[in-house]
Formats: sequence, structure tokens, C-alpha cells
Amino acid sequence: MIIQQLHDHRVVLVNQDSFYRGLTAEESARAQDYNFDHPDAFDTEQLLECMGQLKRAQPVNVPIYDFKKHRRCSESFRKVNASDVIILEGILVFHDQRVRNLMDMKIFVDTDADIRLARRIRRDTVERGRDISSVLDQYGRFVKPAFDDFVLPSKKYADVIIPRGGDNHVAVDLIVEHIRTKLGQHDLCKIYPNVHVVQSTFQIRGMHTLIRDRDITTPDFVFYSDRLIRLVVEHGLGHLPFTEKQVITPTGSVYMGVDFCKKLCGVSIVRSGESMENALRACCKGIKIGKILIHRVGDNGQQLVYHKLPMDIAERHVLLMDPVLGTGNSANQAIDLLIRKGVPEDRIIFLNLISAPEGIQCVCKRFPLVKIVTSEIDYGLNEEFRVIPGLGEYGDRYFGTDN
Repeated sequence: MIIQQLHDHRVVLVNQDSFYRGLTAEESARAQDYNFDHPDAFDTEQLLECMGQLKRAQPVNVPIYDFKKHRRCSESFRKVNASDVIILEGILVFHDQRVRNLMDMKIFVDTDADIRLARRIRRDTVERGRDISSVLDQYGRFVKPAFDDFVLPSKKYADVIIPRGGDNHVAVDLIVEHIRTKLGQHDLCKIYPNVHVVQSTFQIRGMHTLIRDRDITTPDFVFYSDRLIRLVVEHGLGHLPFTEKQVITPTGSVYMGVDFCKKLCGVSIVRSGESMENALRACCKGIKIGKILIHRVGDNGQQLVYHKLPMDIAERHVLLMDPVLGTGNSANQAIDLLIRKGVPEDRIIFLNLISAPEGIQCVCKRFPLVKIVTSEIDYGLNEEFRVIPGLGEYGDRYFGTDN
């Protein structure tokens, strides 16, 4: 159910059962006396290695275990690729502290003992070719004691305990919402609560893939950039204050809604920021837009050259626009100008398509009340102060002057 609801993200399921140790010939001959429900039955070292690779966004080959022969398929593996969400499931995954330490969220599914037994009988007879008497014998000798000794005590390590499992729709919805929130949070968002990243989806990742491709045509670059800019603008507008408003619908009914913030303007940092103006005008009819021109040379050589701002800007909320936040120095100079013109710091929302961590830190440390809204945070800056992997010279690519 979690995987179903996270359909717009890459999710993989890893089963602890895949990491059973293969039995020796002697152990296989007495398989009915082997305790498969003891922690020592698993190759935890290989499980840790595989999970570590997946967390580093590396593909892995997960073993395939043959439950009828009690050994691994030596020539077959399941290829698992890097994903947004990794679900590791198994009755003993909380037993080893090293495995627990890999987890961002630990969930214990609390199911009635009768249901657990019924499920085991159905699984072992249908999927693993065993008869009911052997399943019940194994349950009494190994499964139930292992549950009391290892599984139940591990319940204390869970962050969330779900009664009724998949039938508990409320719990599943809450877990999915928590995962979505975490997926939308970059580590910097946890440090700076004024940084907001538009929640990533395959659509957004796809558009980023297109505009980052150096071989894309200018019309396509503009088209997909405009789509992303519109999303960033809409997200930024969501951080503006609102007032409740009551209207009468065509059916004569009362609808209690909200009214948009009226005192608003945009300010673009010339020239790349001008690419964001059309999206803002499409969202906010008749909005006033000012301009700030800063000459940029290297990391510290920026110089304010020109500005034209609405006369009453001190009374307005300001959407400051620049598609790329690099070092943050130009942004700081623009924000400093707005504050000197009387705009309160907490009324400035800085919109951009991509941000470098260095730029976010630079702006947030100096102006902690300014909100930053971006669609993606990149890895960082190179020795030439370019954002990596970045977009290249955005203004040249957007306005077709890169040839």
C-alpha cells in the first residue's frame, strides 16, 4: 500500500529473507531441525553491504533464495537500482543495531497471532511446497519461541507501531505523507527553515533533465524552463499571507475561501531574472515588476549598476527572481538594496530554478528571514564559481545568445 501511494517516486522493496545463509549438505539433510527464525540464519554482513550501496545510490545484486532447496540460486540475482525510497522488510530487521542505524523510519506491524499463523500456513504450503503438519511443527518448535525471544522485544525500537497492518488506512496515509515530506526536504531545509524546495516528481525531474541537456534546442529550453518557472512562482505565491473571504456561488451557495495578498510586486535581477517575469504576470494579473542590474565578475567583484523599483515598494511583499542562485553574493546585494528601500526582510521571497548550497548558506546567514523557493538544490560550485551540475549560462541559453 505504501508503494502504491508513492507511485510518482522510485521505490524498491528489499526482503530480509533474500539474505538467508545457504545450508550446508549436512544442514540440508536435517532441514526440519534447522531454526530459520533465529538471527544467525541470516547473512547480516551481506545485507549491510547491499543496503549501504543502495543508500549511496549505487545499484546492487540482491541474492535469490530457493526456499525449497534451502540455498541461494548461485547464478541468479535480482538487480536493484538506486531509488528515492528503500523499504527493507523482515521479521528480524530490528534485531541488529547496525541495520537499525541505516533506517530513517522504523515500522512495526502488530498483527494478531492467529492471523500470523494463518498467513504462514498459506505461504509455506502454497509457495514453499510444505505440508501443514510440518509447518505447525516448525511453528511450535522455532517460530513462536523466536517471536517471543527476538521479534517482540525489538518492538521497542520502532518509531511507529501499526495495528492491523495494511488494513489500517489511516496509519498508512500518515506514513506516506511523512515520507513525501522527507523526500521534499534537502538537508539544508532542515538547517534553514526559510528554504523551500518544490516537491520533486518524475515530471519535475524530467523537465530538469531536459533543460540541463547541453544539446537541447533553444525553443525546447525556453518551453520547459517556463514550465518549471511557473511551478516555482506558484509555490512562492503560496507563502504569501491571505485573508478569509466569503463569496456566493452561481448556485446561490456560500463558499468560504481566501483572498490573495494585494500588496505584491516582482523584482527581477537582470538579465536572467527577466526570464521569470512572464510566469509571474501569468499568475498575478497586472503585477508591477521592478529590475535590478548587478555586474558580476568572479566571486566577489559584483557591482550594482542600475535599479528601477516601484515607488511604494516598502509597502509591498516582493518576489525577487533569479533562475540560478550561485555564490549568493549578487542575491545578497539585491536583498540589501530592497531592505534599504524599506522592504521588511520577512516580506522578501527569493525565487530560483536551481540553487547551490554555498549560495543558500550565504543568503540565509545574512538574511535569515528571507524565504528561498527553488525547484532543485545542486551539488555545489566549481573553481570557476559555476553551479554543478548546473544549467550553464542560463541567460544566454534562454534568450538564444549563446552562439
